[in-house]
Amino acid sequence: MDPYTRERHKMVEEQLAARDIRDPRVLEAMRSVPRHLFVPDDLKARAYEDRPLPIGHDQTISQPYMVALMVQALQLTGAEKVLEIGTGSGYETAVLAELCAQVFSIERLEALAARAEAVLARLGYRNAQITTGDGTLGWEEHAPFDAVVITAASPQIPRPLLHQLRPEGIMVLPMGEEQLQSLVRLRKTSSGIQEDYLGECRFVKLRGMYGWEE
Repeated sequence: MDPYTRERHKMVEEQLAARDIRDPRVLEAMRSVPRHLFVPDDLKARAYEDRPLPIGHDQTISQPYMVALMVQALQLTGAEKVLEIGTGSGYETAVLAELCAQVFSIERLEALAARAEAVLARLGYRNAQITTGDGTLGWEEHAPFDAVVITAASPQIPRPLLHQLRPEGIMVLPMGEEQLQSLVRLRKTSSGIQEDYLGECRFVKLRGMYGWEE
């Protein structure tokens, strides 16, 4: 077993399974995706620390625990079509691709989107598609989605994304003020939106028409 694989397995056991990540499919996905390939070369030695790391352009790759928590909250079974807002490094995109049928991911910054696409292609993920644009507007062409995950903090629920979520679908997002947010899970039901609080968190801002202003 190479050192990165050993560190990755240790990460899953000590940072995820030892806490509240219980979904075996999520644990296996986190065990499979090589996070060190999604971080800058000078940070590869820290790739399996449970912390966010800078990836340039004032953006970060989320800490492994937070990725696992958000993905677990989507309750994926394998057949879903998922919309991800904020591709970033592409790491969470890869984790999602391990767990569902199709991932459609939107990134605001072309440089990050291009790098993420290259890494995903290198790893052979053919069920993940990336585009650049305002993620708060969603991707109407491929709607409705079974699940939506937003990897940047929003001051509100972006209405277009809720519209593109199918009935009984789940959305997970960090929502709140600039410095501290609540991670919430929303379920779109016939009687309205059910909301579950998953904990406090801190993410970079979601920029766009239905997020924070540029």
